[in-house]
Amino acid sequence: MSFMKTALPMSLLALAFSVGGAAARELRPEEINTASIASIGTDKPAPGDPDPAIVRLQVLLDRAGSSPGVIDGLSGENVDKAVAGFEAMNNLPVDGRLDPEVASRLESNAPLVESYVVSAEDAVGLVDKIPEDYGEKAKMQSLGYTSVAEKLSERFHMGIDLVHALNPASQFAAGDTVWVVNPGPPREGKVKRIEADRKTGQVLAYAADGSLLAVYPATIGSEDNPAPSGKHKVKGVARMPVYRYDPKRNFKQGKNDKVLTIPKGPNGPVGTVWIDLTEPTYGIHGTPEPKLIDKVGSHGCVRLTNWDAEELAAMVKPGVVVDFVKGSSATRK
Repeated sequence: MSFMKTALPMSLLALAFSVGGAAARELRPEEINTASIASIGTDKPAPGDPDPAIVRLQVLLDRAGSSPGVIDGLSGENVDKAVAGFEAMNNLPVDGRLDPEVASRLESNAPLVESYVVSAEDAVGLVDKIPEDYGEKAKMQSLGYTSVAEKLSERFHMGIDLVHALNPASQFAAGDTVWVVNPGPPREGKVKRIEADRKTGQVLAYAADGSLLAVYPATIGSEDNPAPSGKHKVKGVARMPVYRYDPKRNFKQGKNDKVLTIPKGPNGPVGTVWIDLTEPTYGIHGTPEPKLIDKVGSHGCVRLTNWDAEELAAMVKPGVVVDFVKGSSATRK
């Protein structure tokens, strides 16, 4: 299952974004639209600042079906793994390095940053905050987004800091025009087999002909709560699931020692979708903390960003094999 977050009020979020030198610099859309991914590794932005070329690379990888997780403009393992996934999908030597061949196959002339007009519906279903304690969560009607900016960040696969870097003065009110990246439409197809690679922290989705349809960064268990091993099957898919917390069957959270029903919502323990497995209590699911994918452990399940979990859920049916492996041949370096 997923670790929780406590959302900051917007006033504190703005303060955290603007004080103490921790805020990312303002980023202009044209910096991303005209960036060259060939410059990655040579031009060094300030630590913590989104690199326009990395943003570009992440969007291009996302469009190609090899998810980088959160598009945040920051280099790291999830970007390297997405490059490796793209190489595997295109039958290139797999080393996770952005060489000229990979760059040329990825590049596109289409703009990657586009304008978006905030609608009144974007503010529907928001909540003031997300408590950390499961007992407090259980008292809520829903576990929705805490701001329009957070809702848009997930819709467009972006880190919240990148949203604010592109729109430093926006209040995200209805009618406001804001800048967002366009990650492209979801992947389509029929998944026949899934590999959950515990070594690389990736989920690989294969078609019936053996081709690689999609690759996602994933949190797959932890040392204290390892994921299952061997082959299992998809049992079904639940969208916007409520979460039944049972400390005797799953894990102990805080001082909660009773069974609780935690309401649905993107900030719920399993996010916006649950892909149920034939192994009892285990599944592939979303998360309230997309930036922590493959950064912190899970309680044994396979955790993806909400948007990646939704994309995968749309391509699976009951009976799809899920194989837990330690080192996939497809993306092995």
